[in-house]
Amino acid sequence: MTYTNVIQTSLHERVANALREIEALESAYETITIGQLVSKRAETHGSTVAIDVFDRGERATYFEMDRCSNKYAHALRAFGVRKGDRIAVMLPNRIEFPIVWFAIAKLGSVMVPVNMRYTHREIEYILKDTQAKFAVVDESAWSVFSEMDPWPQDLATDRVIVVGQRSDRKATGLDELLKGVDDTLVKEDIRPTDLLNIQYTSGTTGFPKGCMLTHDYWGVSSYQGVCWEQPYRRYLSAQPFFYVDPPGHLLKSYRQGGTLYLAPQLSSTRFIDWVKQHRIEWCQFPQLVARQAEAAEQDGATCLKQTLNWGWSPDTVRQFRKRFHVRTQDAYGMTEIGFGTRMTNELDELAESGSVGIRAPFRELQLMNEDGNPAPVGAVGELWVRGRGIFQGYWNKPEVNAALFEGEWFKTGDLMHRDNLGFYWLVGRTKDMIRRSSENIAASEVEAVMRGVPGIADVAAVPVPDMKRGEEVKIYVELIEGGVPDFPTVQRILEHARAHLAAFKVPRYIAFAAALPRTATSNKVLKRELMAVSDPLAGAYDTQEKRWR
Repeated sequence: MTYTNVIQTSLHERVANALREIEALESAYETITIGQLVSKRAETHGSTVAIDVFDRGERATYFEMDRCSNKYAHALRAFGVRKGDRIAVMLPNRIEFPIVWFAIAKLGSVMVPVNMRYTHREIEYILKDTQAKFAVVDESAWSVFSEMDPWPQDLATDRVIVVGQRSDRKATGLDELLKGVDDTLVKEDIRPTDLLNIQYTSGTTGFPKGCMLTHDYWGVSSYQGVCWEQPYRRYLSAQPFFYVDPPGHLLKSYRQGGTLYLAPQLSSTRFIDWVKQHRIEWCQFPQLVARQAEAAEQDGATCLKQTLNWGWSPDTVRQFRKRFHVRTQDAYGMTEIGFGTRMTNELDELAESGSVGIRAPFRELQLMNEDGNPAPVGAVGELWVRGRGIFQGYWNKPEVNAALFEGEWFKTGDLMHRDNLGFYWLVGRTKDMIRRSSENIAASEVEAVMRGVPGIADVAAVPVPDMKRGEEVKIYVELIEGGVPDFPTVQRILEHARAHLAAFKVPRYIAFAAALPRTATSNKVLKRELMAVSDPLAGAYDTQEKRWR
């Protein structure tokens, strides 16, 4: 047997052991609701700081988080909230956000997180889609929130709670709501299958879709997050809490009895300073920050012991590990399924291979061809996933659910290939998405909004590479006959985009085409031709630099 064969045989045995370990982890899992986890940790780690919103100087122990969420839950119940009610929550990263979430979990109601950067059009859509009866809104978001027209019929104006200073007497202040409320245990029959979040995520068809996430989803996904890891004391989360990752980071820390340091928002220039200042041991590390650190030859001396690195290139992983002397772990996941794959620490020598790992606990995976048959080993196929704790489908979207589920199997729309050992590699996406920094932007939503500009016949949104943000949004505009592609037209397009789209969705580049390329049969726009140009910025107007390229 050759040396190479010996290595391959050893690796095969170790992967087999890892898969057996996954089965053992699945068997050892204890079903728990989020309210139960919060109360349990208050008993075992009561005096430990659970969360530190360091930019605001706000912190609370596990005991305080349990008692505060009890108090919030009693106050919400007195306000009229009942099990199953949807509550829109539009808050920045402040300590009230996780407390409200835990209170909602204890009541059996459902949180609908709302992006702080949404326009009134986007807010109105989400509230109307979920029939939200209540809302918790930050003082800084009230001016945009109150612009909704028409106002959602299910949301009475006196059912809005404002966190901070009230500028509208019809709304109720959170401080006022909490006066005289006790912090005893909240009694409610909560089950793991009960819905906890309707988490909106950009899809390929128009407006975002609401993923229905249960208590079991959060329990399983947080358990997936701590498998194969030792307990850490200090965790960092730097994204807005209305995304799916920070609540997951908080629950991961809760499972280990650590402290989560919650940053105000992601900042590529401040991230490493936060890691050093707070002696962080675990974090989800942004690839952009790693590249900037490498380019600036930044000091890599930190307390980091482990990082999660979503889909990094092998070169970036190699350079990062060398600079920061830390274990990295790649994975594949999405809001709908939590973790699909992970690379275990037991196979650390493969961290620089580009693989996203083997199946995660509670996940069955298969790669399927377009004809619905399994793809052979080594061939590219669409990833289908099933298993305990994945989302229950998209809220109020029966047609979409019918198209994306085959029995229990969810069709992710992502393309992968698999080797004979069970390692997966992400190849690409079948979805028409633009990934700008940490935001997923549906091209179809941008297109639908831009078609509302007078004088536009059609529009196509495509991604263009960007060193700072990964991708930027570019639109190709086809004007109605007689239209002039001049600066005033650009201004009209921009004004419309800024009025109807969140800032991160507004196109940076605007190009004009006499006629968009189309298929001969279906008349669909051929985006691959628009994206195949040698210089994607040539001839486009750069809305950031305010010049034609």
